Amino acid sequence: MILRTFFAAVAVFFLAIGLVLMPLADAQAAKRGGKLIYMIPSKGAKSLDGHKETSFATVHPTAPFYSLLIQVDPLVPGAKKLKGEIAKSWKISADNLTYTFKIRRGVKFHNGTPMTSRDVLATWNKLVFPPKGVLSARKQMFSMVKSISAPDDYTIVFKLKFASPALIWAMAMPFNYIYSADILEKDMHYYEKNIMGTGPFKFVEYVPRVRIKGERFKDYFVAGRPYLDAIEGIFASKQSVYVAALESGRIHSMFRGLPPAAVEDLLRIKGSALTVQRSVWNCALNVTPNSYKKPFDDVRVRRALSLALDRWGGSGYLSKRAIVKTVGGAVFPGHPLAPSRAQLESLEGYSRDIKASRAKARRLLKEAGIPKGFKFTFRNRTTDQPYKVVGIWLLDQWRQIGLNVKQEVLPTSKFWDSLRRPKNRMTDASAYVVSMDFNCQAVVNPTLDVSKYVSYSGSNYTKIEDTVIDDLFDRQLREPDFDKQKALLWKFQQRLTSQARTFSTLWWQRAVVHSSKMKNWNITPSHYLNMGLVDVWLDQ
Repeated sequence: MILRTFFAAVAVFFLAIGLVLMPLADAQAAKRGGKLIYMIPSKGAKSLDGHKETSFATVHPTAPFYSLLIQVDPLVPGAKKLKGEIAKSWKISADNLTYTFKIRRGVKFHNGTPMTSRDVLATWNKLVFPPKGVLSARKQMFSMVKSISAPDDYTIVFKLKFASPALIWAMAMPFNYIYSADILEKDMHYYEKNIMGTGPFKFVEYVPRVRIKGERFKDYFVAGRPYLDAIEGIFASKQSVYVAALESGRIHSMFRGLPPAAVEDLLRIKGSALTVQRSVWNCALNVTPNSYKKPFDDVRVRRALSLALDRWGGSGYLSKRAIVKTVGGAVFPGHPLAPSRAQLESLEGYSRDIKASRAKARRLLKEAGIPKGFKFTFRNRTTDQPYKVVGIWLLDQWRQIGLNVKQEVLPTSKFWDSLRRPKNRMTDASAYVVSMDFNCQAVVNPTLDVSKYVSYSGSNYTKIEDTVIDDLFDRQLREPDFDKQKALLWKFQQRLTSQARTFSTLWWQRAVVHSSKMKNWNITPSHYLNMGLVDVWLDQ
C-alpha cells in the first residue's frame, strides 16, 4: 500500500517533467559500427570508483564499462521507468520489507569470469555496509536496509528495517556499479584506480586528465548490443573548448549541458547538423561556510551570506549565461513534496524584497562584530559551468552587503580534497573558509535526495552533526502518509535555513547539444543517467 500511495502522489509530477523534455524521436533502423567521441567537461575524476564518488567526472567516463542491478530505462524519456539490467526480475513482499531479485545467467566480467549473486552481494555490502576506511557516498540512502543475502548463485535478497518506497529508486542510482567479489576480497580500493566490469564496453585506455577509451565487449549479455564499435571520452574543462569541438564536428556530444547562449550560437551556425534536447535538472548549486572557522561559527554571519543573494533576480540574469535557473530550497522544485511558492518566499533569503533582505544581512553582520570590508576567500571548482560563472555572481552579491571576497579556483581533484577534509582538520589554515558545494542527484527521489544534509552522509561537507535534521530525515523516510511526509520535509527545510550551514543558490537547467548523426539517446533530468551508451548508434 505504501508504494501505491507514494507513486500516485508523484505521477502528475513525472508527467509534467516528461512534457518539457525533448527526446530524440528516431524511426530509422539502428546501424552498427563507428566510434562515438564525446567530451567530458572536467579535468578528470578524483577516483574511478562509482561507489565513492558523486561527480559526473567519474560517471561519464566509467559508466559504459559497468552494469547495474536495476536501472532507469534509457529508452523512456523523463527517467520515469525502472528496468532490470543484471536483474531479470524482482518481487516485493506484501509487507514491503523483503525485495527478492533474480539475476541473469550468462553475464561475464571483462576478464572472462562469470558474474553471480556473490558479486552482487559483495558490491551491495560495499555500498550499504562499507568496512572501515572505505567510503560509500550514498550509504545514507540505504539506512532502511537490515541485511542482504544470496541464497543461491542467481538470487539476491534485501531485508528492510522499515518499508520505504524510496529504496527501489535509490537502487537504480547510476553509480551503483557491479564489481567483482574476487577483486574486492583482495583490495577494496582497487576500483579507485582501475576499471573491470560487465558493461557493454571493455576498457582499453585511460590517460588521466586527457582521455578514456573503450571497445565493444563481444561477450556482453544483451544480444546485438552495443551498436558502437568503440567510444572515446576526452577531458576538457573549458566551455570554449567543448563548444568549439561541437562546432567543428570533432566530437558527437558533451552530455552534461550548455548554457542558453552557447546553445543558440551553435544552432545558428550548424543548423540541422546539431540536435538539442532540454530538461529540468535535479541539481542544486550550494554555498557551504566552514562552521568551524571564525567568524562563520556565528550563525548570524552565515545567515547574512544567504540573505545577500538576490535569487529571483539572479535567476533571470544567470539563466541566460549559465546552466542554472530555478529558485528552490532543498527539495527538487516543482515536485509535489517541495514547498509552495508562498512557503519558499517566507524563508529567510528567499524574499522578493532584496533591499530588505540585504538590510537585515548588514544588521546581522554588525551585531556579529563584522567590520565593513571584511575579507575572506571563497573556494570554487575550476569547471566553468556553472561553478565559475555563479562564483563571480556570488562575489558581487556579497560585495553589496559590505564584504570583500576573493575567489580561489581549484582543479576538480583538489576541490574534492578540500570538501572531503576530515572533521578534525576543518580548523587548519588550509581548510576552506566558504566553499561552493552542490547536491546533484540522479533519479528524482526527494525523500532520499535530501540525505546529503544528514550528519552521517558521506557528502555532507559541513562536518556538523545536527540531531534535529537527522531525526526529521528519518521520520519523513518512514512516513507512509504523503501529506505528513511533506510537512516533515518543510520542517527539515526550515531547520536548514535557520542554521545556514549550507544553502542553495539556484537549481540547474539542462540542454544537451549533440551531432544529429548520434541516434537513440534520450535526455534525463540528471547528467548522471543514461551514460551507459548501450543503445546509441551513429548514422554514418
